[in-house]
Amino acid sequence: MKPFLNQLEHQRIEHAIAEAEKTTSGEIRVMISPDRTEDPIHRAAREFSRLGMHRTAHRHGVLIFVAPNSRCFAIHGDKAIHQRCGEEFWRNVAAAMETQFREGRFTDGLVAAVLEAGRELAKHFPPEAHNPDELPNTVIDG
Repeated sequence: MKPFLNQLEHQRIEHAIAEAEKTTSGEIRVMISPDRTEDPIHRAAREFSRLGMHRTAHRHGVLIFVAPNSRCFAIHGDKAIHQRCGEEFWRNVAAAMETQFREGRFTDGLVAAVLEAGRELAKHFPPEAHNPDELPNTVIDG
């Protein structure tokens, strides 16, 4: 995992989160786990809950979870995401990240996934007049 973490530019990823969230009332977080995981989807759901992401006002948070030691990732969204966005949302965000990851461009992959998530969220959850940032934009190394 060290090579993966050493290559990540947290500031660029956090800037992408802030930029993506300007176009939507949705919330996006990125978590990099040092642990091996057999089931990234289950783990992403557990971390989503542990991080309190289900407490957003409109239930439209998205967690991009990466477990580099297991060479896997998952994207988990709250209730409103599942109700409105459909399968295309998940495919588009995963595809934005996957291509870059295969080429060893990990920061580029996460930035692409964050920006794609923002574009998809903006279609269903436009920004509101008062658009508070309900969750931190920091990358979670956890």
